[in-house]
Amino acid sequence: MFCKRLLYTLEFSGYKKLQARMMRWQQFLREFIQRPLAVGSLVPSSAHLARAMVQNAGLADADVVLEFGPGTGVFTEHILRELKPGAKFAAIEINPQLAAVFKETHPGVRLFETSAENAGAVCDAMGVAAVDCVVSGLPWAFFPNALQVSILDKLMLVLKPGGRFVTFGYLHSLVLPSTRQFAGLLPTYFTTVEKSPVVWLNFPPAFVYRCRR
Repeated sequence: MFCKRLLYTLEFSGYKKLQARMMRWQQFLREFIQRPLAVGSLVPSSAHLARAMVQNAGLADADVVLEFGPGTGVFTEHILRELKPGAKFAAIEINPQLAAVFKETHPGVRLFETSAENAGAVCDAMGVAAVDCVVSGLPWAFFPNALQVSILDKLMLVLKPGGRFVTFGYLHSLVLPSTRQFAGLLPTYFTTVEKSPVVWLNFPPAFVYRCRR
C-alpha cells in the first residue's frame, strides 16, 4: 500500500510539473504574439541557459538578490536553489499576464509588478539598502538606448560595490544596433564584463554577460 501511494505521489508530482511547464509555454507564446518586442522570444529560456545564468554569479554568498523580468520564472527556480538560508530575494515583472503565471508557479516568492526602473522603491519595500546581485531576463536588444541607460542607472543605485549583474543576449541579436549599444554600455558601468560561450541548447542560442561592479 505504501509503495502504491508513493508511486501515485510521484506520478502526480510529475504531472503537476508538466502542467506548470505547459502553462508557462502557452502564456509565453501568447505574450510573444501580442507583444513581441516586450517579451523578446517565442519560448521561455531553457534550463541550460538558466544554469549558465547562475554559474559564477556569487548567489551562494549573497544576502539580497533581485531578478529583473523573470517572465514565467525559469531562472527563478535555479536562483532559489543557489541562495543560502535567510537570503532575501524578490522578482520584478512589469507584464501582468506573465506575473500571473509566475505567481501560480512560484507561490510564496515575492514579486513586484512594476518596472525594473523602480528597483530603488522595491529595495525600500524589502527593507534593504542595496543588493549583492541582479539577475536579469530583460530583452535588452529590443529596448531603445534611453531605456537601457535608464534601467542601468537605477540598477547602479541599488547594487553594492563589488556586486554582480548577470544578464543574457541572443546570438542572432548581435547584428542589431541596440545589442551593440548595450554591449558598449556595460564597460562604462562595471569594472569587469565577461561573456560566456554560446549556450547552443537554448532556442534561440544565447550567451551570458557576467558583470562585476
